[in-house]
This record gives sequence, C-alpha cells and structure tokens, in this order.
Amino acid sequence: MATRVPSQPISSPAVRASRASEVSVTKQSRFSNDFQQWLHENGYGKYDFAKGNVPAFGGKSQAGEKVTKEPVIFIHGNSDSAAGWKDSVEHFSKQGYKSSEMYGMTWGPANPMKAGEQHHSKKYLEEVRAFIEAVKQYTGAEKVDVIGHSMGVTLARKAIQGGDGFDPYAGKRYELGEALTSSVDTFVGIAGANHGLAAALWTGDMVPTTNRTSGLHPRSELLKDLNAVEHDEGDNVFSIWSHADEVVGVGLAGFTSPIPGQDGQKVYGTFPFGHMGLKNLTAETQLAMIRDHEVR
Repeated sequence: MATRVPSQPISSPAVRASRASEVSVTKQSRFSNDFQQWLHENGYGKYDFAKGNVPAFGGKSQAGEKVTKEPVIFIHGNSDSAAGWKDSVEHFSKQGYKSSEMYGMTWGPANPMKAGEQHHSKKYLEEVRAFIEAVKQYTGAEKVDVIGHSMGVTLARKAIQGGDGFDPYAGKRYELGEALTSSVDTFVGIAGANHGLAAALWTGDMVPTTNRTSGLHPRSELLKDLNAVEHDEGDNVFSIWSHADEVVGVGLAGFTSPIPGQDGQKVYGTFPFGHMGLKNLTAETQLAMIRDHEVR
C-alpha cells in the first residue's frame, strides 16, 4: 500500500509564504508605491497610467529589490483594463514571476459602450510607448517582453516600431521616435487585427475604431504602415489566434491575426477560445513563448 504524505496545514509557514508571494490583479490594483514614486520623479507623471486612478500593476516592493527575470509588459485591448490580465498574472506568478517582473497599465475607458470611439490615437500610442520605456528604465533590464491582446496588439506594434503618423481626430501629425525593437526580446500578439477587421469594411469612417486612417479598416494607413516591415516588434515574434474569434471574425482570423515575419503561432479552432478566451485561457502558451521562445 502506498504511503500517503500528509499535506501541510493551511497555517504552516511554508504555505503562508508561498501564498504571500503569489500575485493577483483586480480593478483595484495599482502600481507599487516604489514604482509610482519613480514614475513621478523620472518624467512620467504626466501620463494617465501614472496618475493612480485606473487599474494597474507592477513594481518593486522597495527600491533595492533585485529584478532577476526579464520584465513582462501586458497591453490590454479596446474597452478592457489592466485588470483583464488576471489569469496570465496568476499563472506567471505561480511560475516564479514577482510583482517587479510583471507590468500592466490601462489605456482608454474600460467601457464597452465606448469601444467604437477608440482608435490608434497619438495619445494612446504615446502612452503605450512611454510605459514600455518606463518599465525598461525602472527595472534596469536589457530587454523586456511585451504581450498584447486585441487592439493592444496593434497599439503596441506601432508604439515599438515608432516613426510618424497622423491622428485624424486630433488633426495633427505626430512623431514617436526611433524603433524600440532592440529593447524587446519577445512580442506576443493575441487575437490582433493586424490586417484589419472584416466588419470595418462596412463601418469605415463612421466610427473611429474602424476609420481608414488610424483605425482597424483593412486598408487603413496605420495598418499599411505597420505591415510594411516584418519582424520589427522584437527579437522573437509570435501570435495566438482562433478560427472561433467572434470579434476579429469567425473563420477570418487566419487572414488578419498573424504578424508579418512572425517566428511561430498557436492556433485554436473552437469555443471557448473566442476573442476573450484567447487571452484568459492561454497563459501557459504565453509563458512558453516569452520564456522559452517556443510554441506549445
């Protein structure tokens, strides 16, 4: 008969220490005090993500904490927030990632009723780009990893590629600066509309999200610019997508979600791997891509 090893009591020091080190995020989560202070002391206080009134996560528990893993930056999609990365953060945490090695900010209103009003604006691109630069500088890392979901994929791709563009709603051109490609080890795009949304062919300029300049119209100037180069998002580039993605387009994701020049992809075919399921249910795949540069 096999000998059964009794589990440790819930109150044991080992269990308490393990649970204390695990990281989770909610809508009430914010950057650590150390990171918040650092942002304001280093010129990032003007950005909305640094103002402390939206969901966010990441940062050292104290200034001297050592960051040993490559920091991971999570960029959410349209009408979502940093809190939407709960499943990924919890899985990464169980695999040894600390709060000082996982970072998420919120761009735009976390309100589905306003989803059609969001586009790749100068403001959002500058916010995402500044966040990537801030995390790299704050942690002292040589490179960071970036994981984007939905519109967060194309926002992050443009933020990393840099260069110029035009914001039709602000009525002005902008210049983001040189590419950040050399600062990114691995880029993972989940459920992105890298070649546009099929539905955008019908809505076009009627709503900002699908406009032909800075939106997700298949022939938008922004997407044309993004896809003019290949493999410009980092040393390693992967995508995760599904034929059952109801937002990108059921059966159409294969035409838009792969990233030009990518190193690999994980493809799903059925429910529950719809648009949000691709983010919430693939943490193990996300981790394999950024840590091992493998598709599993």
